Parts: sequence; structure tokens; C-alpha cells
Amino acid sequence: MKIDVFCHLFPPTFYERMVKSSNPQGAYLQRRVANIPVLVDLDLRFRIMDQYPDYRQIVSMASPPMEGFGGPNESPDIARHANDGMAELVAKYPDRFVGFLASLPMNNMDACLKEVDRALLELGAPGVQVFTNVNGRPLDEPEFRPLFQRMAELDRAVWIHPARGSSFSDYPTEKKSKYEIWFIFGWPFDSTVAMTRLVFSGIFEELPHLKIITHHMGGMVPYYEGRIGYGLGVVGSRSPKDEADLVKHNLTRPPIDYFRMFYADTAHFGAVAPLECGLAFFGIDHILFSTDMPFDPEKGPGFIRETIRAVEAMSIALADREKIYEGNARRLLKLK
Repeated sequence: MKIDVFCHLFPPTFYERMVKSSNPQGAYLQRRVANIPVLVDLDLRFRIMDQYPDYRQIVSMASPPMEGFGGPNESPDIARHANDGMAELVAKYPDRFVGFLASLPMNNMDACLKEVDRALLELGAPGVQVFTNVNGRPLDEPEFRPLFQRMAELDRAVWIHPARGSSFSDYPTEKKSKYEIWFIFGWPFDSTVAMTRLVFSGIFEELPHLKIITHHMGGMVPYYEGRIGYGLGVVGSRSPKDEADLVKHNLTRPPIDYFRMFYADTAHFGAVAPLECGLAFFGIDHILFSTDMPFDPEKGPGFIRETIRAVEAMSIALADREKIYEGNARRLLKLK
């Protein structure tokens, strides 16, 4: 079986509610679905899935994150509705969906922790999805640490999805990013920044068994192994004394050791070399199959087909390929 651990949709009940509501994001969702119908059209999704034997999905909400739908008073109810819709899909179509990732109101940490317990312990979600920043705030802020602590207690995984828009300009003198640089190169950079900040916050020192799955093969991390090893290994040596607070940390091991503790997925849109590079960095037990369906130019089938082709082209043993497709997901997520 091929278990796609990072692919996206909107539960039809959630979509209908948001479109009918006065929430400004309702119009945005409507435009997204008009361009990519498979985000909501389950019949179309299933016809696409049928093209690939033994293919199953762990589904998660497409962006925006819950905190993008409303303030701390509104986001908890929106997250509950999204998770209820996801749970209904998994229960109704168990031969299609192996599970779902819970969405969380990250701008209301009390409600967030309650929703973690409800979604994982009552609705059966194998993990949660968060984004690389919370309305521009870094994940390593102390306010968000209780979420990671709770996930470590439950021994469940956290999926991290990049989040960067055109407002992240390419240069300080400009207001907007051009040529979708914010997406093509900005998203891997965003993931890398989030990973680095979490590492230096000491999260893996505090929670050594915490499981974090990074989208798109860990951003830029595998390809900059040398810079991480030799560069971050002497972090602070390039900074003036008056910036000592910017590089202060309490890690007891080389930073690169903690980067290898992340998990990564195969969503690289059919490119083989990045998968080989990521495998060399993270190791076979930390790689999971993912396609990022349905955000390909064909609006559904393209990334599934190309990702399978890329995994098949990797220079690995059959047993290792089976780990990527299914075994690692079953072990890590405790799937039946």
C-alpha cells in the first residue's frame, strides 16, 4: 500500500459552511475550489485515486491555517468544525482515507490544547498540522511549547506546513515578492527557518522523542548539510559581541544532530535527486511517502503519478521502498 501522508482537501461540510458565512476567507476558498475542484469534489478525487492501485491518503486541510480564518475567539469553533468534517470523511470512506490531521487554533493555546485531545483521543486523528509561523510569529515562542509537550506526551506526530505569502518581499526596499519567489524558494526557506529555530530552542533536548514531519523533504536542510554541520557547529563565531543574544543557546550536542531528528516527506513533485539527498541526510526510517496532491498543474493526478515514479527511480532496496510507501507511516503513526 502507498500511504500519502501529506495531501490536502476541504471537507465538503466545512467548505459549504465557510462559503455561506460572512467570513472573508469564504470567498478565498471558493476561488481555490473553482480552480482546483478536487479539493471538495470527492467523486473526482476517488476517480483519480483509482488510477493508482493500493493508494490511500491521510488528509489535511489546505491553507489557510485556522488562525487565518479568525481571531482567538472565532478560530476554535472553526477548527472544531474542520476536524469534525475530516473525521466524518475518514469514517465514511475508510478504504480511501487512512486518517486525517487535526487543524488547530494556534492563536488560542488553551483551546488548541483542548482540540488536540478531542481530535486525537476522541476523533482518532493520528497527528496535527501546524504551519511554520502563527500569523508571523515563530513556533519556538514559549507560548506554543505546551502544544509540542502535549504531542510528545501522547506520542503523536506534528506535521509542519510552510506558510509564506507575497508580503514576504524579496528585498527590504520592496513590499511584495515577485515571480512567486515567496512560494518556489520561500516555502523551503520558511520550513528551514522554523526547523532551525526549533532546534536552537532546545525542543529536542527537552522532548527527545518528539516526532515532527516536515513537508517537501525538510526544506533546504538536506542540501545544506555541510553548512549546517560546519556553519552552525560554530554558531556565534561570525557575530559581533553586541549581538551575542542572537546566537546564545544551550545545546549539548552539535546542531546537525538535532536536524536529523526531524522526519521528511517525498513531496518534491517528481524530482529524484532531492529524494536521494534527503534520504542520505535523514535516513530511511525518517522518510514518508507524500505527494502534496492536488496542487499540480493537472489539478490532482500529476503529483501522485510523478512522486511514485520518483520513488521507484530511487537507488534503494525493495524493503526500503516499502518503508517509504507504507512501513514508516504505520510505525510512526500507529496505524492499524
